Amino acid sequence: TIAPGVERAEFVNRAVAVIIDGIIVGVPANILGLIIGANGIFFSYGLITVLGIVYYLFLEGGPSGQTVGKMVMKIRVVRAEDGGPLGWGGAGMRYITKIVSGIICYVGWLWMLWDPEKLTLHDKWSKTLVVPATLYPPPVGSFGKPPAS
Repeated sequence: TIAPGVERAEFVNRAVAVIIDGIIVGVPANILGLIIGANGIFFSYGLITVLGIVYYLFLEGGPSGQTVGKMVMKIRVVRAEDGGPLGWGGAGMRYITKIVSGIICYVGWLWMLWDPEKLTLHDKWSKTLVVPATLYPPPVGSFGKPPAS
């Protein structure tokens, strides 16, 4: 279980995971936009948003709490209260709060650099923690499994 004061994932690991996941979601969305012949930046952003929602809700909400980027960086997201998986609702809340957290120059994302608990604003709002998977490993064979609730 996860208790207050447990080790949190480092900023660099989280940032690299976000970059990896951004490439995984963004590149196919832009390629698909080109294939469809979509004109306009709003279509691309809309497609990236839809793919992002599916990607993050399914993977972060699942029992492993890991996106591909998080898996590569050996970190995972869990519920702060008990270290359990987020499920569909928790992952949805986290996704929405991540968007809000990044609206003003990504201050909400950078918040963890001065927060004593190393929490971003979206961690606080969604009541989640990002922890090292080496200390808090996901269930064996759980990556890519859908959320239970």
